Amino acid sequence: MNNKWLKRAILTVVAGGSLMGVLPGVEAAEVRILPVDKAKFWAGAKFDFDVEVKGAKNLQNVDITVNGQQADKFFGKKLEAKDLGNGVVSYRADGVTFPKTGSYAVKVTAQDADGKGVSAAGYTVVNEKAPKRAKNVILFVGDGMSLQAREIARILSKGMTNGKYNDLLAMEKLDHNAVITTSGYDSLVTDSANSASAYATGHKSVVNAMGVYEDSTEDPLDDPKVENISEILKRTRGMSIGVITQAESTDATPAAMIGHTRRRANQDFLAKSYLEEYHRPDVIMGGGSLRYVPQSVKGSKRHDNDDIIKDFENKGYTFVTNATEMKAAPSNKPLLGLFHPGTMNVYLDREVLKNPEVMGKYTDQPNLVDMTQKSLDILSQNPNGFFAMIEGASIDKQFHAMDWQRAAYDTIEFDKAIQAAVDWSKKHGDDTLMIVVADHAHGTSITGTYHERDGKKGSAAVRTYADSIFPTFKDEDHDGFPDNPDPDVTLAVQYANHPAYYVNYHLQQKPTLPTITEKVSKTVAQQVGEKTEYHQESTVVAKPNPARHHEGDPVEIEPANIPDTIGDECHAADDVPLNAYGPGSEYFNGVMDNTEVFFGMMRALGIDATKNK
Repeated sequence: MNNKWLKRAILTVVAGGSLMGVLPGVEAAEVRILPVDKAKFWAGAKFDFDVEVKGAKNLQNVDITVNGQQADKFFGKKLEAKDLGNGVVSYRADGVTFPKTGSYAVKVTAQDADGKGVSAAGYTVVNEKAPKRAKNVILFVGDGMSLQAREIARILSKGMTNGKYNDLLAMEKLDHNAVITTSGYDSLVTDSANSASAYATGHKSVVNAMGVYEDSTEDPLDDPKVENISEILKRTRGMSIGVITQAESTDATPAAMIGHTRRRANQDFLAKSYLEEYHRPDVIMGGGSLRYVPQSVKGSKRHDNDDIIKDFENKGYTFVTNATEMKAAPSNKPLLGLFHPGTMNVYLDREVLKNPEVMGKYTDQPNLVDMTQKSLDILSQNPNGFFAMIEGASIDKQFHAMDWQRAAYDTIEFDKAIQAAVDWSKKHGDDTLMIVVADHAHGTSITGTYHERDGKKGSAAVRTYADSIFPTFKDEDHDGFPDNPDPDVTLAVQYANHPAYYVNYHLQQKPTLPTITEKVSKTVAQQVGEKTEYHQESTVVAKPNPARHHEGDPVEIEPANIPDTIGDECHAADDVPLNAYGPGSEYFNGVMDNTEVFFGMMRALGIDATKNK
């Protein structure tokens, strides 16, 4: 849990977030306001308002105002006081709104035996309309798809002539672009739950959370909620919703479009919550079937005997398990497609290498282009329009595994799905806003190229500057994918934040993690009074995986530049690029916060969240 209480004396926190007026020697109650300071709201969107008072001694009075008016009167709902049993008293009203645009100032004073704890937050409420209204929105999220991931895919897919690219990726040809910042309100570097939640709600959250502000309790399901885009669009306009991914369908990015939890690992809960009508997707496609089957089924990852697949079928959904069934499914019924027990296999393994040891019995998984086209066929049946989130999920997962080749092929596949959606839109009225963005970045960079033509191997064969001759990827069948993922001149890709690993510039013929775990004993020093005492502690650390060493190469181990308890490459705080096309796309330009993606989508659709359909 990420508790962000400040240990302080009496503080006055102004709307801009600065701290003023410390009174020395007096400890008063600490006050926290949720949503946090500087939050932005869409007028009429619902949220839970919560004030927490911590460490009060004989709490006498808590005064909460919004623009000078008592909060319960302002919201038209009584704030319920509740002792949380952890030294915190909560004052909360669920499902409230700011129905009018403008600026709002929240002020809280908590009076106890030691004095006053004072806190404040300032909010902005908006409601804008694009010059031309979009009927539909497609949000393409390339998970972990930093600028360098795009560049790698462009080199492999399009090639270069005399230093110029022969073509750009489809996503790079879209009309408008921006740079997106990605931090949450708890930390500089985010995860996919928090960052995708910003796109879905317009609000910041904390690592591992979606659709909530983090409160002080241990329960991951009781945190103050914010209404997400799926809920708003269903409530106000009766639009259809689709979540399409190659990850488990309850993984962080798809789940952030639908669910509310502080712990993204609650995937069995999320699968069941998808059934709730107020945000139930009309199309769900991805992996993760084991999150849906009863715990009595071998391998199930549920903690109950609920049969979620059966529940969806009872609600009229067509259930499919492979590409053949998906293509044959009717377009006039909602669809649940679960194509793998876990994360679906990546394009390189599924379509190119086809190693039976890797694929197992899941040899008929659909590609992202077919999933995109099928979802659009179904979602477009709704005359009120649709919102679809389509994720290139394993770009991220393969960069975590330090496998840039597999990440590159999945980026190309993702780009082809974008082109398919653009083609679809142009044939269907061109009234669909399309946004292509990453949820966060990875610290990946192209140092140059790598080849062994002169007999050098390993790091000695990395070619920089004038020696970085162009790679020899070829695409003889013109399908946009290199025919050989491991040519004699390839890219030298390096990682900025990595565990210790065996240096290897060749393709891994099978997916292979960069590390293995090992339990070790460490001597830990602890200061006890004036003495330093030492004791042994056991911990699990990550060691370089010998299976990553390429036979014939020199044995080179790159030391870790992150803690040795972390076994894979980590996210980076880098900004990410965004491209957009269609009605409302003009909103996106310059440097923008990730929460602005939500507001751009709402603006394009012209949503009045103060009204229900």
